[in-house]
Amino acid sequence: MTPTPDSADRHIERWLPVVPDLDADVEGAVTRMIRLTRHLRAVKERVLVDLDLSAHEYETLHALAGRRGRAAPSDLAADLAMAPASITARVDTLLRRNFVRRIPSTVDRRRVDVELTEAGQAAWHGAMEVQGAEEHRLFGALTATERRHLSDLLRRVLLVAEQP
Repeated sequence: MTPTPDSADRHIERWLPVVPDLDADVEGAVTRMIRLTRHLRAVKERVLVDLDLSAHEYETLHALAGRRGRAAPSDLAADLAMAPASITARVDTLLRRNFVRRIPSTVDRRRVDVELTEAGQAAWHGAMEVQGAEEHRLFGALTATERRHLSDLLRRVLLVAEQP
């Protein structure tokens, strides 16, 4: 059974006469990854607009949620690969929107932690739900075994990319 051609197939068809030694399998895989990434990024951007969240707000809420809803600003800065001083503005913005609150640290009384509020948790969860639904819709084209196999194959490729 011949698979239904997609936009990556059309891309390869257009470029093969120009680049005769083009590896169609590599080009197809890379083109599909790029297009899927663009699609998921566009879905995320639409969701954030619909929820009136900036990308920076969402990223910070996401980092906090990944730390079970509470973290030191320095930990958030590390998670977001930002300078610690830069996280203050993000936290201040989220504080004004009642998405986070500052609370005393349980580890060091000189330190203040940032904690998600119910509103912050709801905003983050709302964005995640829509994005997750689209991811499941896309990968619903595969069986559970195919999804596991694809994930394993991509892991092998990513491990090569992550080598220095």
